[in-house]
Amino acid sequence: MFKLFKSVTSTGSSPGSVSTPNQQTPACYEFESELHTRVAQQVLECYQIAEKHLKLQFPRPQLNFKLRGRSAGTAHLQLNKLRFNPVLLAENSDVFLKEVIPHEICHLLAYRLYGKVKPHGKEWQSLMISVFGLKPSTTHSLDTQSVDGQRFEYHCGCGPVKLSIRRHNKVIRGETQYRCRRCNRELTQS
Repeated sequence: MFKLFKSVTSTGSSPGSVSTPNQQTPACYEFESELHTRVAQQVLECYQIAEKHLKLQFPRPQLNFKLRGRSAGTAHLQLNKLRFNPVLLAENSDVFLKEVIPHEICHLLAYRLYGKVKPHGKEWQSLMISVFGLKPSTTHSLDTQSVDGQRFEYHCGCGPVKLSIRRHNKVIRGETQYRCRRCNRELTQS
């Protein structure tokens, strides 16, 4: 299992920016891809569900379909922006519509309601359960083979460990060392 969702804090507007009814005009999304349009519609529907449940209105996020790697989606909290992986979306559209989108929206809602909190903390978990009726999971079981980049084999006392090209390059440049999570030995290249 790999990390599916990642919340990213960037500079921008402050938390607690929750609108009361009639203070906001819903955003319209237009995309060339039918699938991207379906995602945008699901985002709007999820916000309507959340607003009805929480009795508050929230600004609609900016959407982006340029996320790379094994993450299915990310929430950029202060920018009020959601990014989705177009490859994993195309391969797993049902999972995206049912799970990924509500998951990422809950990150934005938690930030708007509570400010900076743990990404998958009790506030986020509560929103997942109470608003969308979903199990608050931080990982996924999507097949990421199509988006996996080049991997490099390292070793520890437990056996081989694959590192991404980004982590491998950091080791080569001497910027960091990685340790095995099980045996705590330093990973060394074969």
